[in-house]
Amino acid sequence: MFQDRLSRTPLCLTLPGLDGSGPDHWQSRWEQSRPNIERVELGSWSNPSRNMWIARLERAIAQARGPVVLIAHSLSCHLVAWWAALAGEGAARPVAGALLVAPPDLDRVSLDRRIAEFAPSPRAVLPFPAVVVASRNDPWCEMHRSREMAGNWLAALCDGGDIGHVNDASGIGDWHDGQRVLDQLLDHVCARDARRLDDEAVRFQPEQVMAVPA
Repeated sequence: MFQDRLSRTPLCLTLPGLDGSGPDHWQSRWEQSRPNIERVELGSWSNPSRNMWIARLERAIAQARGPVVLIAHSLSCHLVAWWAALAGEGAARPVAGALLVAPPDLDRVSLDRRIAEFAPSPRAVLPFPAVVVASRNDPWCEMHRSREMAGNWLAALCDGGDIGHVNDASGIGDWHDGQRVLDQLLDHVCARDARRLDDEAVRFQPEQVMAVPA
C-alpha cells in the first residue's frame, strides 16, 4: 500500500565540487551539525574523473539501503545530472530529491580544463524533485544560465542573493538560509510528493513551500 510519508528519514549525501570542501565550507559544517548527513568521498578532488565520480556516487547510493537526498555543490551538480541520465529512472528510485547549489556554466569559453569532460551537462529532466540554488554574482555562472539549467532539469530555482560561488569565500558560515531550503526539500520528499517544487515558492521562508504538477 502506498504510504503517506517515507518510512524513514532520508540519508543526506554531500557531494563537494572541484578541489573538495574544506572545514569552513558549509557542506562540512552541515556534516558536523546536522543529523543524517554524510560525505561521499569521490576522490581526485583536484583532477576529477567523471566516470569515477559517477561510479562512487552509484556505490554510495546503493550502500545507503534506503532513501537518500543529494546535496551537491558546484561541479557535483553536473555529476548528479550525469548519474541520473546514465542510471535511468529505475536505478534512480532511491534518490528522493536533490539540492543543487551553484552549478557552474560548463558552456563557458574559459572552462577549467580539469572539468572539461563533464561538459556538456545532460539536459534531461531529473527523475526526482530538485532545487537549484543560484547566486546573483556567481563568477562561474550567470543567473540566466542557472535558470536554463533548472528548467532543463525541471528543478525549482531559488535565488540565493549575492553569495558568490557559495563557498568558503562567500563568508556564509553555516549557511542557515541554505539549511532552510534543505528543510523545505526534506519536508517535501518525506511527504512522498513526487511533484516538483514551485520555483516561485522555494524561498528562504519555509512556510512558503508549494508544489506544482510535474
